[in-house]
Amino acid sequence: MDAGNLSVVSEFVLLGLCQSWTMQVLLLLVFFILFLIIVSGNITIMILITIDTHLHSPMYFLLANLFFVDMWLCSITTPKMITDFVREKKTISFGGCMCQVLFVHFFGGGEMVLLVVMAYDRYVAICKPLHYLTIMNVQKCIGLVAISWTIGFVHAISQMAVIIQLPFCGPREIDSFFCDIPLVIKLACIDSHSLGILMNADSGVPAMTCFIVFITWVDKFLAVFYSVFTPLLNPAIYTLRNKEIKNALKRFRSYYLHSKEKFTA
Repeated sequence: MDAGNLSVVSEFVLLGLCQSWTMQVLLLLVFFILFLIIVSGNITIMILITIDTHLHSPMYFLLANLFFVDMWLCSITTPKMITDFVREKKTISFGGCMCQVLFVHFFGGGEMVLLVVMAYDRYVAICKPLHYLTIMNVQKCIGLVAISWTIGFVHAISQMAVIIQLPFCGPREIDSFFCDIPLVIKLACIDSHSLGILMNADSGVPAMTCFIVFITWVDKFLAVFYSVFTPLLNPAIYTLRNKEIKNALKRFRSYYLHSKEKFTA
């Protein structure tokens, strides 16, 4: 059977988070504000880490990369979700759906590896403090970040290479606000049980755990948490309770106020 000849679906219908118009308007306002906070907050911290020499250390270099990944991970699905709140017909093209699959797994896979790298960085800092700067030098940090991006890319391509070959010829409703692989696979005109197991095995144990939880009706809300609230909470968890970041913010504010006073004078 030529799967390519059966892929006649040109777009998918996203059912979204809810059907109530009043609730959709409320969610639009909430997620729009959260999205602005996420983007502005992550960009601000990345700029702060870049320009403040006191923060030029391996830990903050890795944090800046984490915030960069979080910002893009949130930007893949959230803007589409926000605009769909005001649309009666929530659709996404086949190509747009495949792009979501590709980039969600690219940035998501890269973030998983990056978090492992950050854990290794803290292990070296705590267990081998005298050798920390030797082990976690600039070249090592860049290499580890490059590895995380490479693994994320390979993971995304491996997922994409399989799903893009599936025949889609019938159902096209996705009970979510973005193209989530387990839900997209269910729409294929083949027995997707074994394929679903294979795809989730490729995503690793954490993704398999998420897939098991996805069986209930809370799947879309967990997806919201991962897509929106994780990028929102990461800056607060990793930086706002960090003394060096607070001092850097104070230095930046003082510099800004001094420059403003000098300009007005």
